[in-house]
Amino acid sequence: MPSGMHQVEVGVPINKVWNFIKDMDNWAPLIPGYIYHQKFTKRQSTWEFYSDIGIIKKKVSLMINIKEWIEPTKVSFTLQGVNEKFSGGGYYLAEEIDKNKTRMTGFLDMTAEGPMGLMINGVLKSYIPKITEEMVFAISTKLEELNRF
Repeated sequence: MPSGMHQVEVGVPINKVWNFIKDMDNWAPLIPGYIYHQKFTKRQSTWEFYSDIGIIKKKVSLMINIKEWIEPTKVSFTLQGVNEKFSGGGYYLAEEIDKNKTRMTGFLDMTAEGPMGLMINGVLKSYIPKITEEMVFAISTKLEELNRF
């Protein structure tokens, strides 16, 4: 299963990190390839991305289901392809280092299914870690930008 994990430290208190992360409207647009997202409930939404995975360049739509919100440390989710045969999940984790510093970890796994699954999964093995790193970096940069004193 192709997956990626990335961790950064941000100079922002964990409660401010949580206030940003608990609302996907704040950070969804920071994900590479983001086009649009629509919330149906607090726990269910669709997200659209422009995918540029080697030979695959297309719009991908994913159904995101939030499995858990554990304030102020964790959000975990599953994902299912709407227009493509993808499944997977991930999480965001925050750990307090001290009162003004937080360690953020992002994890994502995604598997392609169907006749092209084996080939696509080969490409995803290098793509998913890169996207995960870009996502965590963009969120941490935005958090520090918003919380400059």
